[in-house]
Amino acid sequence: MITSKSPGMLLRVLYLFAVLDAACLLDTGMLFPRESSSREVKELNGLWSFRADKSPNRNQGFERAWYKSRLVETGPVIDMPVPASYNDVTQDPTLRDFTGWVWYEREVVVPSRWITDKGTRVVLRVGSAHYNSIVWLNGVKVTEHKGGHLPFEAEIGSLIREDPTMPCRITIAVNNTLNLDTLPPGSIQYLNDPTRYPDGFFVQNYYFDFFNYAGIHRPVLLYTTPKAYVDDITVVTDFLDNTGMVKYEVSVQGAAKATLKVTLMDKDGRCVASSDETSGVLKVADVNLWWPYLMHDNPAYLYSMEVRLMAADARATYEDVYTLPVGIRTVKVTNTQFLINNKPFYFHGVNKHEDSDIRGKGLDWPLIVKDFNLIKWLGANSFRTSHYPYAEEIMQMCDRHGIVVIDECPGVGIKDIRSFGNASLAHHLVVMEELVRRDKNHPSVVMWSVANEPAAEMPPAGYYFKTLIEHTKALDPTRPVTYITDSNYARDKGAPYVDVICVNSYFSWYHDPGHIEVIPIQLNTQFENWYGKYQKPIIQSEYGADAVPGLHSDPPMMFTEEYQNVVLESYHNVFDQKRKQYVIGELIWNFADFMTAQGITRVVGNKKGIFSRQRQPKSAAFILKERYWRLANATGRLPPWAKYPCSL
Repeated sequence: MITSKSPGMLLRVLYLFAVLDAACLLDTGMLFPRESSSREVKELNGLWSFRADKSPNRNQGFERAWYKSRLVETGPVIDMPVPASYNDVTQDPTLRDFTGWVWYEREVVVPSRWITDKGTRVVLRVGSAHYNSIVWLNGVKVTEHKGGHLPFEAEIGSLIREDPTMPCRITIAVNNTLNLDTLPPGSIQYLNDPTRYPDGFFVQNYYFDFFNYAGIHRPVLLYTTPKAYVDDITVVTDFLDNTGMVKYEVSVQGAAKATLKVTLMDKDGRCVASSDETSGVLKVADVNLWWPYLMHDNPAYLYSMEVRLMAADARATYEDVYTLPVGIRTVKVTNTQFLINNKPFYFHGVNKHEDSDIRGKGLDWPLIVKDFNLIKWLGANSFRTSHYPYAEEIMQMCDRHGIVVIDECPGVGIKDIRSFGNASLAHHLVVMEELVRRDKNHPSVVMWSVANEPAAEMPPAGYYFKTLIEHTKALDPTRPVTYITDSNYARDKGAPYVDVICVNSYFSWYHDPGHIEVIPIQLNTQFENWYGKYQKPIIQSEYGADAVPGLHSDPPMMFTEEYQNVVLESYHNVFDQKRKQYVIGELIWNFADFMTAQGITRVVGNKKGIFSRQRQPKSAAFILKERYWRLANATGRLPPWAKYPCSL
C-alpha cells in the first residue's frame, strides 16, 4: 500500500500508476543491449559480403534461394561496410540509385560458452535496415521486419546449437522499395515507351526531399541474456517539492517466479532508493532533476536504475543484471507555454538529418560527436529528428548532454489520398508502438511527432490523425503529441488533435521568391491565424533558405549567403514579438546541407544548412550562434561556463 502524509504526493503517485498502466499497452522486449555481469554483446560491424539482385523482377535471390548457401556461391559479391548506406560506397551509378532487394552476408564465430550453456539466450539484433528486411541463420528464416529506422531482433540460440561445428552464417535481405502503404510512402512508375526508355525501365517516386539512402544503417549485434531475464523496463517520473518519484514497471521473461532487487543510484553510485517489487514508486529525497543543458545550474542529471533478477528452475539458477539511465523530469503544455519541470522552455534549435558524405545514413560516431559539438557551439538547446527516428546512440547522447528532442516517426511524404487508407494507418500505428517502446525512457524526448507535412487538408486526414494521435497518447500519456504541418490553418483536419502546433513556412523562398519585405506581414499573419483558431502554443518547426557556400551578393540574391542571412533575421524579428505571447520555439531548416534526389531545384543536394555537408559554417551559423546564446542567457539559468560560448 502506498501512503503519504501529503495529499499532493498521493495524487502524483496515483497519476504515475495510471500512466504506467497505459504504457503497458506496448509489447515488451526492446531494451538497448548493454553489457553487464550477466550479459555480453558482440558487434558484427565491419565488412559484409554484398550482392544487389539486379534481375528484372528483383526476385532472383528468392527464386534461387540465395540464403541457403554462401552468398559468394550464388554469383559475384563485393565488400560492403555495415553500418552504412550502400549507395555512395562504390563507383557504380546503378547501385547508387538501385531500387529492390540487396543481400548481405557475414559468417560469425560464436563463443563456445554461448553454445554449451543452454541457460544462455543468444539474440541477433539489427539496429535498423531500410526498409523491409528478412533475416536467415544458416539458411533458416529467423525474423522479418517492415519499416526502417527502428530495431528488430530474434533469438537464435537453439539454431546455433543444432550443429556447433557449423559456422554461424547470417544472411539479411533488404528492400528499399516504397509503395503507398509504406512509411514513408512512395510509388513505382514503369515507363514502357521503347522509343524513349530501355526495356524494363522504372523509377522509384517518393514525396520527401532527402535522398532515399538504403542498406543496414545501424549496428548488427549478437547479445546474450540468461534464460530468465529482464525483458523490459518502463519508467515514469515526477517530483513534488524536493522529492522525486520514479514509477517503474519491470517485465520478466523465462521464469514463473523471480525475485528482484531494484536500486536507484546517484551519479556517485550511492543508493538513493530501492525496492524488491516488480513495480512500484521509488522516492528520491533532495532530487536532482534532469534539465536541458542551457536551463539550469545542474543540467542533464542522470540516475542509474539497476535491476537485478534472481530465478531458478529444476536445472539451474539464473541471475540477470540490467542498468538503465534515468532522468527525473516532467513535461507539460498550456495554451501558451511548454513547461519542463514546471519552468517555461523555449525551443531554439535545429532540424537535422543523419546524413554523411560516404556512409549516407549509416551510424557514424565521428559525425555524431562533431554534430553535438556544433550544436553546443551554436547555443542550441533542441532538435527535431526530421524526418525519422535517429539512432538510439544519439538519443543517449541527448540524455547525457541535455539536448531536448522532438522525436519524429518516418511519416513524411503522406501526400496521396490512398496513403490515408486502412493498411497505411495500421502500419503507422505499429511504427508508433515501436518508436514509443524504444524511446519511452529517454528524458531528452519531450514530444512525439507522428508526421511531417502530410496532406492534412484531405478528407480522410481527420480520422487518420485522430486515431494515430489518440493511439500514441494511449501508449505514452506523459508526452505531448504533434505533427508538422504546412497546410492551410482553416483546412488542416488533424490540427484539432495535436497538443502543439508545429508549422513550416518558407516565405520569400517557395512563396514570393526574392521578396524579403513580405516576411514580417506573412509570418505575423500565419501565427495569428493558427493561434486564433486553435489557442495552442506554436513552434516554427521549419524556416530558411538555400545558400551555396561561398556564393555572395550585395544586395542579397537568392542562393547567396547574404540572402540566407536576411531571411533568418526577418523571421527572428517576428519570433521576438510572438515568443512573448504564444510562440514557444524556432527550429532552423537545416542544421547542415544534405543529399537529395537529383532534380533541377537541387544542386547536389539541399543547401539550406547553416553548415555545409562537411560541417563547415556558413555566415548564417554565426547569426544563429549570436541569437541562440542571447536567448539562452535571457530565458535560462546558465552555469557560469555557458555564459561564455567562446570557451566551448
